[in-house]
Amino acid sequence: MAVDKGAEVAAERERRLGAITRTSLVGALVNLVLSLLKIGAGVFGQSYALIVDGIHSLSDLLSDLLVWLAGRQATQAPDQEHPYGHARFETVATLVLGALLGAVAIGIAWDAVARLFRTETLLRPGPIALVAALASILTKEWLYWYTLGYAKRVRSEMLRANAWHHRSDAISSIVVLVGIAGTLVGLAYLDAIAAILVCLMIAKIAWDLIWEALRELVDTGLQAERLAAVRDVIQSVGGVRDLHLLRTRKHGGSVTVDVHVLLIDPKVSVSEGHMISLAVEERLKAEIDEINDVTVHIDPEDDERSDRCSGLPLRAEALARLDALWSGVAAVAGRRRVVLHYLNGRIDVELHLEATCGSDDEARVLRRRLQAALAPDPVFRQVTVHFTGLAPE
Repeated sequence: MAVDKGAEVAAERERRLGAITRTSLVGALVNLVLSLLKIGAGVFGQSYALIVDGIHSLSDLLSDLLVWLAGRQATQAPDQEHPYGHARFETVATLVLGALLGAVAIGIAWDAVARLFRTETLLRPGPIALVAALASILTKEWLYWYTLGYAKRVRSEMLRANAWHHRSDAISSIVVLVGIAGTLVGLAYLDAIAAILVCLMIAKIAWDLIWEALRELVDTGLQAERLAAVRDVIQSVGGVRDLHLLRTRKHGGSVTVDVHVLLIDPKVSVSEGHMISLAVEERLKAEIDEINDVTVHIDPEDDERSDRCSGLPLRAEALARLDALWSGVAAVAGRRRVVLHYLNGRIDVELHLEATCGSDDEARVLRRRLQAALAPDPVFRQVTVHFTGLAPE
């Protein structure tokens, strides 16, 4: 089962790397062709706006390179320096892409405002500029949907940010198209006014991306409705009575969960408690897609409400104290097993002895004697005795 899980995780990393590589390569090629097309058409078609838009497309090559580099780093397996993996590299890249989008919005708005006051700098574009702008809009909108499809498939905020970067280029090309068309019909100011309005839209997208990336970098947990779903899944596991100290945090497109699980029976064996924790982990990963790492702490009691057991002696010291308390009871020397239960700030003792008593009455007398011997030590609350060959108490 562990091998299958490891293979599944590795396959997921390969899928993410493949999606990032394909979208980055396609985006880089498209941006290179479009930038050359728009700059050339802007020069020959006398459109300053189209030349600027071509330079914008050329700068998008930088974002494609950033996505590819960050993607390769983010999909690497955990190592000694990054035990939780490298997914936060993708988060940082999303933050940078959001900042680039914001810079694009500021740059376009600055240029648009400047042209409002320098109408003499406006050129008289020809039809070739109109065709180039239209081709840019259609191509970049296709690139947006292409990248967004992969972003949703592999749950990558970085790819979603890059998709919006492509759409910002399409939007800026719409501004150029409107401006060129407006200039051709004599409305010289239409291009600049439309550019300012579009910049506000791009700035809003940039802020959303930056804000989500910052929330992830400061370990913001899942939203309330997703936490409720996590709770429902955990409480559906057999043997679980309740849970507390549920904590979540995001790593790229994945979520890490830490939780304390309270068992119905506080005295189950270690192996059964481990099996319950394993069931919680597997069910969370199976039923909630974004969860890929779960740490379960098994609690025999609610340590937020019960007396805490910190400070109680561990097994070696506890057994030494029991031996001292029961030193006058010969039957204890033949004990087969001692189980310690740390509950409500004290220790309950489960003692397994050979059936050396002649009758049930003698066994009861022995139990009472052992219990009375615990009285001087407040660490111990009660003893339960089991005899081989007799019904348990």
